[in-house]
Amino acid sequence: MRKRLIAVVTALLLLPVLTPSSAGAAGTVWHVVRPGETLAYIAALRGVSVQQLTAWNGIPADVPVQVDAVLRLNAPAEPLPAFQTRVETVTPAAVNWKPLKRCPVLPINLRRVWVSYIDFNGAYRDGSVIVRKDVAARAQQVFGTLYRWRFRIMGMAPMRINNPTESNMATVTAGYNCRAVGGTKVWSEHATGTAIDINPFQNPMIRGRSVSPAGSQFYLERNRYLIGMVHPEGAARAFTWNDFYWGGRWTSLKDYMHFSLTNK
Repeated sequence: MRKRLIAVVTALLLLPVLTPSSAGAAGTVWHVVRPGETLAYIAALRGVSVQQLTAWNGIPADVPVQVDAVLRLNAPAEPLPAFQTRVETVTPAAVNWKPLKRCPVLPINLRRVWVSYIDFNGAYRDGSVIVRKDVAARAQQVFGTLYRWRFRIMGMAPMRINNPTESNMATVTAGYNCRAVGGTKVWSEHATGTAIDINPFQNPMIRGRSVSPAGSQFYLERNRYLIGMVHPEGAARAFTWNDFYWGGRWTSLKDYMHFSLTNK
């Protein structure tokens, strides 16, 4: 009962970001780009100009907008800075390393990849994912593409800075995690540092009647285009163009959040 209550509360807290207000309303307003939409179409639909859209979102007028992008419909307090990224080594303590657990990749072969991202409120953030060192450059390319497309991410580490009010870690975009595949003794690709989960709540995993994270059933209708959702013609391409496979294309189950280099 407690878990169900937490899931319901989480879903209710997310409701304000599901449907944008009309342009000119108080607070931040936005538009999620759908297939076939252009800047001119969105501008006419929302009662603004193309020039305003490009200025408010810091995007070039001659570059097509991308599916799953989120466009502001009013002026920001300050423009978004250029994408930034850096790579750092990690300590065993940083990844909660336990030798007796025999995780398949040593901390010396992991890297923390820092990237710029835009949160669900449209604010600029500096977040990180941990991946195997040979995956770091791909991760930088992926998140650089998502940032330029103006795709939004609910949260990335360090959550105590980026989203301190969020207690549900199942909502966090992340990479390395020394764990087995649920219900098995087989190492997850997250344990090898070769997989990334993005916006798990908006892109749940479906295994039979089981849905994870709890409370994310609202997002099972994948023909919706809502903030943070990943679609094959949209944000998924940032990963697949960089040699990641997408769990949203699996047939035995669907894992819309999951991207890996091994298709596992």
